[in-house]
Amino acid sequence: MRAVYAAGVDYDDPLSVLEVGERPEPQGKPFWSTISVHASTVNHHDVWSLQGVGLSADATPMILGTDAAGVLEEDIPVRKGLKAGSEVVLYTFIGTDGAGVMPGERRTILSEKYAGTMAELTQVPSANVFAKPSNLNLDEAAALGTSWLTAYSLLFTSANVKPGDTILIQGAGGGVSTAAIQLAHAAGLEVFVTSRSEAKRAKAVELGADAAFEPAARLPRKVDAVIESVGAATWSHSVRSVRPGGTIAICGATTGDQPGAELTRVFFQDIRVQGNTMGSREDFARLLRFVEHADLHPVIDSTFALADARRAFAKVIDGDVFGKIVLHI
Repeated sequence: MRAVYAAGVDYDDPLSVLEVGERPEPQGKPFWSTISVHASTVNHHDVWSLQGVGLSADATPMILGTDAAGVLEEDIPVRKGLKAGSEVVLYTFIGTDGAGVMPGERRTILSEKYAGTMAELTQVPSANVFAKPSNLNLDEAAALGTSWLTAYSLLFTSANVKPGDTILIQGAGGGVSTAAIQLAHAAGLEVFVTSRSEAKRAKAVELGADAAFEPAARLPRKVDAVIESVGAATWSHSVRSVRPGGTIAICGATTGDQPGAELTRVFFQDIRVQGNTMGSREDFARLLRFVEHADLHPVIDSTFALADARRAFAKVIDGDVFGKIVLHI
């Protein structure tokens, strides 16, 4: 089958080890299900895998991709409504609760230990298969498994925000930040965002942000929570923007992971710093219901054919995106 895969790892030149070619089809195994993939999206995790972060050279060649939407190949008898031909989306964590693997297996994400989703066929534990929200097409649904789940969990689990709260989302434009804007707006939050790009700030307001600012700008008031994925470049601003007793929920550090911690401000202001790596299977189920009931649609920046995967990855690396990059399989 055709697939996008890491042929090796190279921290300095990740695209040099990216390949599009033939890989073996997944073999059936108990309590796992096979999906014919229609679309996957390119995430920073895929670039990190090429760089050897979370993926060792010994584990290559490895099919990339952490999320997908497609068509179920066979019935799942224990899951009501999930039959061959059903349009589905996938939960990407493996080993969180022993579903489909041995109990106690270390948690991994698709494309770390088990083959990822950028292939004509992919296979996951049957417990990780969910019906696609009826309001979304398959391209939109492919965005839910990584970026949207992360945004949902950051907001409602890590930061525990409530309607009427005010939040700051650092770095408008990426998959997590655009999802967080839409989810927060739908939940009745006041939303501030930052971006270096005037165009991205304008798009963020169109998407539902109440106000958009240049990086490090003084906000009208302190916020209840900060959604942080940028890291070193915005950390000081995040610490200075959150109210006493507020939360900084962090899911990434795309500009570096060793900023000045500003610990004095953190402990004097009773600031809670909460890390987040995506979300639970229960979070994913709640996200799917929320997206359907609120009729939310992920923002698609652009789509690429499987053969053009290198261009898609290059666009993510360059950072010139607003929303998600979709690969058609």
